Order: sequence, then structure tokens, then C-alpha cells
Amino acid sequence: MIHPELLEILCCPETRQPVRVAPEALVESVNRAIRDGSLETPAGGDSAGVLDGGLVREDGKFLYPVRNGIPIMLIDERIAIPAPEGGGGSAENVEEDGDPGHHPVETGPGA
Repeated sequence: MIHPELLEILCCPETRQPVRVAPEALVESVNRAIRDGSLETPAGGDSAGVLDGGLVREDGKFLYPVRNGIPIMLIDERIAIPAPEGGGGSAENVEEDGDPGHHPVETGPGA
């Protein structure tokens, strides 16, 4: 769990947008993709890359991983959160529908 005071000062290293704790369903979806090999992370595509949690950028486009309780706020480590089918997506939509499992995820600066 990220301490609330730390969360207040963390931001995206690229855009300086605030971040918030990722919905559990999104983290589970990312971990499922890591385990099944459909998402290769810079930390490795196996269970070593599994996340404890994540921080979502304010615009909902990227998730920064949390591993061993430590937020990894590096551009090269971020995971793209694609817009849900049907347009206009953000992490808010993922949280509301509770089913991000059908959305692919990508990593890295070009994601």
C-alpha cells in the first residue's frame, strides 16, 4: 500500500500529471497478461514481472508498476492502458466497468 502522503507528491515523470492507485481489476488483468506471456515487461515476461499494484496516470493512459511495495516511476517501465472498445477510454472507464481483462496492454516509451 502506498502511503497517502507519498501518493500526493508522486507524478508521471513525463507529463507531471498526478497518479492514483490503480483499480485491483486492472492490476489483475496486467498480471494475467504477464503470466500468460501476452505482455512482456522490462522486468521480464515471467512471474518476476508480476505487479503488487500500480499507479495510474491522471489521464488514464499509463500504469506505473508497484513491485515489492515500491512504485517504479520510470517511463521505460510504464504500461499502456488502451482505450476500451467503443472509444473515449481512461482508467476511470476500466474502474467503473470492472472488467479490464479484454483490453490488451503494452509497455515502454512507444506504447
